[in-house]
Amino acid sequence: MTLKIVVLAKQVPDTRNVGPDAMTPEGTVNRSALPAIFNPEDLNALEQALRLKDQFPGTTVTVITMGPGRAAEVIREAMYRGADGGYLLTDRAFAGADTLATSYALATAIKHVCPDVDLIIGGRQAIDGDTAQVGPQVAEKLGLNQITYVEEIKSLTPTLSKGEGDKTDCSPLLGRGRGRLVVKRHIDGGVETVESPLPCVLTVNGSAAPCRPRNVKRVMKFKRCLAPMELPQGTGFGDLPYASEYEKKPYLKLGQLTCADVNADLQQCGLAGSPTKVKNVENIVFKAKESKVLTGSDEDVNGLVQELLASHTIG
Repeated sequence: MTLKIVVLAKQVPDTRNVGPDAMTPEGTVNRSALPAIFNPEDLNALEQALRLKDQFPGTTVTVITMGPGRAAEVIREAMYRGADGGYLLTDRAFAGADTLATSYALATAIKHVCPDVDLIIGGRQAIDGDTAQVGPQVAEKLGLNQITYVEEIKSLTPTLSKGEGDKTDCSPLLGRGRGRLVVKRHIDGGVETVESPLPCVLTVNGSAAPCRPRNVKRVMKFKRCLAPMELPQGTGFGDLPYASEYEKKPYLKLGQLTCADVNADLQQCGLAGSPTKVKNVENIVFKAKESKVLTGSDEDVNGLVQELLASHTIG
């Protein structure tokens, strides 16, 4: 059994070490002040995909990421660890997308590059938004089953009971009868074991197994991979140093998709397709103050709660 797996990944600003200069005066994230990293939970998702690739020889793992040219670094990082390739979904029309518009763009890209996908895996949420909405929305747009909060893929078997998958009223992706998946998911209050037919969408927790490190041989093989968007303006692959390498090794040219390439509806992309608007962003900086000694009286407890609410520490 071989699988076609798509991993959804995102390049995000590292919000784990936010300082006072992390926000602009306009209330947006100052991305130049924060290093860009591979979204942590997407790395957990990549590891689950790579474990299946190890288990089923011939399986392909394709990474899809949406963003500007520099986001192609996410694809290279995934290839260093074992992914087979990827596509950069980039277009000015995608700018300003909320989760609804982002999931629409990703779903159209998946249908374009991998219509016979078996498994779509992504992190539970991105650290720059913490919404945990994109994965489930992609599943809904493709008409696929979904399992969220995944910690481990327990088993995958290529058998289906007779008649399963005959859901002609759903997405054409659903019900091709490629197998059954059993996963462990961690939810509030306990752990569940969930079974689903393929194809399906998984979102993976940060508590899942960490991603394997880079492989040195793969770094040397793929370090010159580039997407067309990364090339200097007005140049092509033939204008680069080691240009002959790009002719002899087509895998060094990363895939790149625009809105037109995936036949996306412009009204559902970017700002036009984003009903969510950010009303206000506050930059809260914690500062050390003098210590206080409180008793267990109702007056002291109520006063502490009011102070924490006023400083936005809670609430």
